[in-house]
Amino acid sequence: MPTAVVTGANSGIGHAFAQLLISEGYEVHVPHPRLLLLLQTTKSAKSCSRYNADFIVRFITCHPKPPSSVSSDLFPGLDVRSPESISGFAAQLVTKPVDILLNVAGVTAQGDQDALGNVTKDSMTRIFETNTFGPLLLTQALLENISQSQSPKVGIVSSRVGSIQDNSTGGSYAYRASKAAVNSIGKSLAMDLQSKGVVVSLLHPGIVVSNLNASAEDQHEAVQPEEAASKLWAIFQSKGLEDTGKFWHREGYELPW
Repeated sequence: MPTAVVTGANSGIGHAFAQLLISEGYEVHVPHPRLLLLLQTTKSAKSCSRYNADFIVRFITCHPKPPSSVSSDLFPGLDVRSPESISGFAAQLVTKPVDILLNVAGVTAQGDQDALGNVTKDSMTRIFETNTFGPLLLTQALLENISQSQSPKVGIVSSRVGSIQDNSTGGSYAYRASKAAVNSIGKSLAMDLQSKGVVVSLLHPGIVVSNLNASAEDQHEAVQPEEAASKLWAIFQSKGLEDTGKFWHREGYELPW
């Protein structure tokens, strides 16, 4: 059974990715302690191993009739802002190949806090810790696991807002910079890991109705997380080493840096 790690699976696109991967037969490691409450509503998760709402399930393995060998071990959740938490999470997977790593967790600034005149060092640090440092440090911590896979893929959910060439509106200083930086990180990961057969993709989900974008419902291009995840998954799965390090829109076309 292939194995996947998905961050940001407590809500939005990350949650939709976790549901999709479970339905496709993946053993999904979902590092967030609240995920139990959300996945319990998923039909495909009802046959999974036992849960504890205070801890993250080490893995969720779904079968029509779960075998007795399915583990129900529970471990603390992962905080992608904390190097110590990342190391602890990786230690629990020390002998487990990771076929898919999806770095989905993301945060943004509220209201006009990211506008010129209001940006602070603290707000920038908060956003960079999750959007930029997290994907790099988690990927780095799981390199041994990724290298054990026969067909490893790493995805980073970025944003078109991080495209320097495409920036025609300004603003969103911390969020925009965090996504531009993680695009650069993704490209470097692609170059460094190409010889190991690892495909790295940067993924733009478009406008998605989620907690991250409260006004999305009023925008005509907005889609539900399930649609965004489904489209991104199709793109992600279709890419090989010849496309590693590229930046993809959810509709399938390449975006400029």
